[in-house]
Amino acid sequence: MARKILTIIFLAVSLGLSLYLRPYFFKKPPPPRIVDRLPDADFLGKANLLELARETSSMMYYHKIPFRDFTSYEFILGQSKMYGLNLQKPVYIFGNERGDWGALLHVTDSSKMSQGIDRIKNFLDIRDTILFDTKVWFYPAEKTYLHYGKNYLLVYRGKYINKVLDHVVNANLYGESKVWRKFLSKKQFSKENLVIFSNWKKLKEIGFKTAMFAHDSDSLSFNLKSYFYKNSPFYFTQKTEGIAIRTLANATRSLELHLNIDEFKKHTEDSLMISMMQFGKRIGFPMMDFLKAWDGDLSFVEGGIQKVKEKYVSTELDDEFNVLEVEKTREIEVPGYSLVMSTTPYSSVFINRLFQKGILRKDGNQFRVLFSPLLHFTQTKSMIRFHSGQIAPVLINGNQSNVVWTNKGTKYSFYLDSLNTHELFGNLKIPVEGFFKRNRLMAN
Repeated sequence: MARKILTIIFLAVSLGLSLYLRPYFFKKPPPPRIVDRLPDADFLGKANLLELARETSSMMYYHKIPFRDFTSYEFILGQSKMYGLNLQKPVYIFGNERGDWGALLHVTDSSKMSQGIDRIKNFLDIRDTILFDTKVWFYPAEKTYLHYGKNYLLVYRGKYINKVLDHVVNANLYGESKVWRKFLSKKQFSKENLVIFSNWKKLKEIGFKTAMFAHDSDSLSFNLKSYFYKNSPFYFTQKTEGIAIRTLANATRSLELHLNIDEFKKHTEDSLMISMMQFGKRIGFPMMDFLKAWDGDLSFVEGGIQKVKEKYVSTELDDEFNVLEVEKTREIEVPGYSLVMSTTPYSSVFINRLFQKGILRKDGNQFRVLFSPLLHFTQTKSMIRFHSGQIAPVLINGNQSNVVWTNKGTKYSFYLDSLNTHELFGNLKIPVEGFFKRNRLMAN
């Protein structure tokens, strides 16, 4: 009898425990967070799209962009709510040097996502397919993919969708990668509406531990505030002033540097120094001789057209129809090039090395640097100057280090703002008018 009672008690306790513990044994684990799904990339980003739209609205209206109403804060907020997106939370962006990029957005109601995709199908040839037992929408013309889950939307453009989708779909809770954790913990630019963090190996190779960029635009240009942190010290500082070429309005490329580099020359082990040496070796340039000859000021300008006089031999017939070769002079147009650099007493050795390597050669009374047009060359105890055309460039005192280059009609500019032992602050300026014109977005 006692055994039966014990058996009944044991069964009752077992049943009670199984009913009590059942939810814990069979409870579904919580899904990964959106930050756990983020794939590593060369460049990572975080954006507040709503506030970014508010910031750039003046740019859109200034340039009279036809669809500017569709980029307004109010329109984007309304559309995002209609189709289940939460744009009041950050949008995470990733991109690679190889050309692919993507973004992950927060989803509040995945049941509305299909309505949004159906609406896109009215304008674009969107097809659906299955990858990793997961439904994906594909836009072949742009190699762009869409995929959504209960709490996220993936947008990806590129040819590595299998790898990216596998990472996003099969993420684990608290599986956030080290590089994303590092980026999101940074206090630099933490209050900005668009921040980009570089994980690019080429920057790491020259000693930069951190490189970050933040949006700061106005009506005329898209500006990226820039921040670089170097593992070892910057062994150079900014000069208060130095020789420079007066800026030309039609310059397509220019470079201006004003640096104290005496300490830098002593550190041949520095990552920047090593990179410069390797670059010089690849193109056959005597970089070490250049550094010994350079005193920290460098100004180069390319742009416009210069008129120069060129001698040539013409074949003519005299009165008796004899063939004569007559030397004549004509005026031709050549690209405008100007370069000036401050020098040390080692500059003569550097110039001789350029002659020895065939980088610099004499042509009549003038000179050529590789395949450049004919250049005038001037050398003093403290300066070297090259220029095309008859008129030498106007020299001024400069104190702003910057680089300007032109691509597809758009002129990009980077300015060095400040520099300390390990940190460099700058500003990348990208005018938007040329971009809008190329993409036919300007109003008639």
